[in-house]
Amino acid sequence: MTEFARPMVSLGFTAELFPPGTHMCYLYNDEQERLEIMSAFVRSGIEAGEKIAYFVEEMSPQALRDYFADLGIVPAEEAQLDIDPSVEVYCPDGRFSPDRMLGRLRSAYEDGIRDGFGGVRLTGEMHWALRGLPGSERLAEYESRINLLVVDCPLTVICQYDANHFDGATLFKVLNAHPMMIVRGQVVHNPYYLPPQEYFARYPAPNA
Repeated sequence: MTEFARPMVSLGFTAELFPPGTHMCYLYNDEQERLEIMSAFVRSGIEAGEKIAYFVEEMSPQALRDYFADLGIVPAEEAQLDIDPSVEVYCPDGRFSPDRMLGRLRSAYEDGIRDGFGGVRLTGEMHWALRGLPGSERLAEYESRINLLVVDCPLTVICQYDANHFDGATLFKVLNAHPMMIVRGQVVHNPYYLPPQEYFARYPAPNA
């Protein structure tokens, strides 16, 4: 069993504690609840001395910073809260690459630990994946590979999806890739989850 270098973490919106390396899927319908949960997730990470990486699309990075500031969520140092436009982060050349994105997540973790933070948590709004960007059909593959990444780099990850934009087949494939789900403000084990070996047996990864 992997031994983590930091203790169990609070997500802020639930009383339960979770180990570093928790990877969650948040399918939301209500924008207000989404912002409340993400605010609690960010606040608890900052209070625990963790670095926060937030990839945002529906609000501008500055608007999200202002929203957090209005709630009194202010990091001890500017580098602790890193908010970037998600399309620029995931698809800087107009094409999504799982390998490039996984490298970015690994670097975020290693940089955060090197800079003295107690851990790293990430969240991203995945609207871009539903807009037909080249390569975005590989999103679920990338999400499944995160489960291998967090064994080595115990990031705490929440991937946010607007449930209103999914068709049934895509939704099921994305659910297969996430061990945990956020349902009505609580984290639950995902009954549809497939471990990576089973996932790639069902959905072979393309060569390109």
